[in-house]
Amino acid sequence: MDANETNIEDNIWAGILCAVFFFLIISLLAFPNGPFTRPHPAVWRIIFGCSVLYLLMLQFFMFQNYKTIMNIFYWLDPKLEDFHINMEKEYGANCSDLSFDRIYSTIDVFAWGHFLGWAFKAVLIRHAGILWAISVMWEITEITFAHLLPNFVECWWDALILDVLICNGLGIWVGLRICKALEMREYKWASIKDISSTTGKLKRVVLQFTPESFTSIRWLDPKSTAMRFAAVCQLVIFWQVTELNTFFLKHIFEMPPDHYLVVGRLVFIGLFVAPSVRQYYTYVTDTRCKRVGTQCWVYGAIMASEAILCLKNGKELFERTQGINIVLWLITQVILSVAFVYGCMLWHRAQDKYNKSTESPSKKSHANNSPKKEEKGKKSPKKSPKRNVQKIE
Repeated sequence: MDANETNIEDNIWAGILCAVFFFLIISLLAFPNGPFTRPHPAVWRIIFGCSVLYLLMLQFFMFQNYKTIMNIFYWLDPKLEDFHINMEKEYGANCSDLSFDRIYSTIDVFAWGHFLGWAFKAVLIRHAGILWAISVMWEITEITFAHLLPNFVECWWDALILDVLICNGLGIWVGLRICKALEMREYKWASIKDISSTTGKLKRVVLQFTPESFTSIRWLDPKSTAMRFAAVCQLVIFWQVTELNTFFLKHIFEMPPDHYLVVGRLVFIGLFVAPSVRQYYTYVTDTRCKRVGTQCWVYGAIMASEAILCLKNGKELFERTQGINIVLWLITQVILSVAFVYGCMLWHRAQDKYNKSTESPSKKSHANNSPKKEEKGKKSPKKSPKRNVQKIE
């Protein structure tokens, strides 16, 4: 393998690609399996390796100044040097002009991006209540940070009708229908069936703040109602931070929305989030799971690193931050998250009661007439093993 003596940049690029290739080979052979088995565990081991590489790249960028980072981007794509964000452009102007032509003109490639993005999020989260909570609270997030990012300013009908109801709503519906059609495993974030009585729930909430022992610690206990609410609130807030990172990175480092670096990051983040959400859900809901999965930890580090990178290189932008808005935003996120999850819990309870009340009388009479206990000395006949139907993960 001969090096190019005249073009150092080509040598650097070839060396980077070679290092990435062998790192992914090592991840394929040595990294742990993820929570998914389709299309193949090896695919998810490679994706895990990509997430580690992306995290290492973010760590490298955090020790560079803004000019060095931009020079790296200019080296990857010289056209970025000619692109600058127009800070004087007006967004959300003339909202009183509510006509069909005006609404139709706002439906562009970004509307399709909203729809496809929320369909993908529905496949990842698989819970209508949490999805609608994230959708509504994202509009609140846009209002909160509109003084920092001008493109967050929207007309009321654009935010409520086009974004929440049409694009996001249809995306959520399509994503959940895909999960149902493919018989994917349902995520029951709001389930608290392990605790039967109200007294037991209140007792468990109080005992949550006292140690079970001096050696065993179990964060986000699946049997605790309060911890389940905390887990869902944490999921919603982390999701909002991930979305904010997308817009702040694009704004601070001045890239067009359709640039391949922006689109590529979104694709990889989606692939990183899929196993992370599954591992987080397993930890939150399964008492047999004693620790959070590795992919979930890596993605948490990625999210925090992106946020730190934005804060470090966007000092002038964040100097205009209104602290009261951030505090109110966090409080609103927590309150609405708890309200949505509690509403879903009440809905599931009502559905269970309705299903039990509409159970056919023949089944009830058959259950009442069936013998409760068998005579001593007699063995019950062996039941034929049920067919194990494995659902798509």
